Amino acid sequence: MHKFGGAVGRYYGGLMSLRLDPGTRLVAATHNAGKARELAALLDGRFEIVTAADLGLAEPDEPETTFVGNAVVKARAAADASGLVAVADDSGLCVAALDGAPGVHSARWSGPNRDFAHAMALVEQRLDEAENDDRAAWFVCALAVAWPHGPVVVVEGCVDGTLTFPARGTLGFGYDPIFTPAGGDQTFGEMAPGAKDAISHRARAFAKLKAALF
Repeated sequence: MHKFGGAVGRYYGGLMSLRLDPGTRLVAATHNAGKARELAALLDGRFEIVTAADLGLAEPDEPETTFVGNAVVKARAAADASGLVAVADDSGLCVAALDGAPGVHSARWSGPNRDFAHAMALVEQRLDEAENDDRAAWFVCALAVAWPHGPVVVVEGCVDGTLTFPARGTLGFGYDPIFTPAGGDQTFGEMAPGAKDAISHRARAFAKLKAALF
């Protein structure tokens, strides 16, 4: 269902021995508090984490057409601006009946105020307009780690599922309340954080990242 390759890692900027040692100070290149919490949890307390928001870093434009491209842009911007190794996430919801939308524009569908109730309603509206009963969807997460003015490693993870309306649950963030992972009966918005972290697109990307760098 999902439309990207399954490579463990891609390397930009030349091959070298790249490792992240425990205790390394990392900047999480996000201003999204929910993503920052998930990133910190998935890193298992191995590193000292600060966020782009903590450091007052500007959010870069995201001009790329792929999750990988935008993750690399965000990681590179945060690493070069802070002088720290940076980890960036670009993720989103892809809906089969909408030809993969909102995809890389998932955050934009929430508007300038990051109103995901509006975004979820917009997904439902677009499905109604499409007159398509297919509710298949998938979450994609691209994770990039960038060294200041150096190489970048990027990985991807995906989880398949179906859309559920009306939205259910108040946990998680973003589109979680309308997404039920394959084989489950709870939306991500209803699942305890630990249960979600065990199967999420972000957790699957982190498994690949750990294999590449830890």
